[in-house]
Amino acid sequence: MFDFIAYPLANLMLLLYYLLGHSTVVAITVLTILINLALLPLTMGQQKSARRMQDLQPEMEKLQKKYAKDKERLAQEQMKLYKEKGVNPMGGCLPLLVQMPIWFGLYRAIVYIIPTTPLDVFQFSGHIYKWLPGIEGLLPLQSNFLGMDLGQPPGMPQWWSYALPVLVFVTSWLQQKLLTPPTPSAGEQSQAAMMSQQMQIMMPLMFMFFTLQWATGLSIYFIVSNLIRIGQYYLFPGTRSVAGSGQKPAASEAKS
Repeated sequence: MFDFIAYPLANLMLLLYYLLGHSTVVAITVLTILINLALLPLTMGQQKSARRMQDLQPEMEKLQKKYAKDKERLAQEQMKLYKEKGVNPMGGCLPLLVQMPIWFGLYRAIVYIIPTTPLDVFQFSGHIYKWLPGIEGLLPLQSNFLGMDLGQPPGMPQWWSYALPVLVFVTSWLQQKLLTPPTPSAGEQSQAAMMSQQMQIMMPLMFMFFTLQWATGLSIYFIVSNLIRIGQYYLFPGTRSVAGSGQKPAASEAKS
């Protein structure tokens, strides 16, 4: 289903493998960096949207106190505030939706370049871009990394391979924490705030579940991607919430 994405990614990994010293981990890492560069406008927009959501929290808490007994009016006023400030509470979902086909395509690409069955080799053999230099005859790629098989899911024969899904969870949780608005007082959370708090745990758990079931090489993609997003958060202060950074807004920013 996602072979239209998997075939180009697999060929690009073959080329990177050829150019970067025949290291599968390095090829996956560099491909991850390239994908994240391509998605940079979306992820920057996601982080800016999260910042605006965080900076709205003081006003949201005022509304929650004012309309604590009128949930319908509270929801109306919250939506009105979002509209006035130009904030889309679901603005962070677009990068996730765009990336999902890439995850599935990358999983299939890893299966093709580190095949476990003759069928995988046969299915991909007719889709190798022979015009790319040096990639013919490379399959299957070297799959061992620290004693783990990058083409296989984590398993007990290499019990330490479970460390990668754990790292996926930890880095995903940290990334979500940076983007999650501060929690209002107990009993005063809006529906959007509660959803945001749930996503902070559910998304990392979902990613960890994926990487427990799929090829270990996919964990490398998630870990590197998460580290890039965390670095992006700190490298670009404009995407950071004033509340989350612990800094007071400058006068010019406060007026805006």
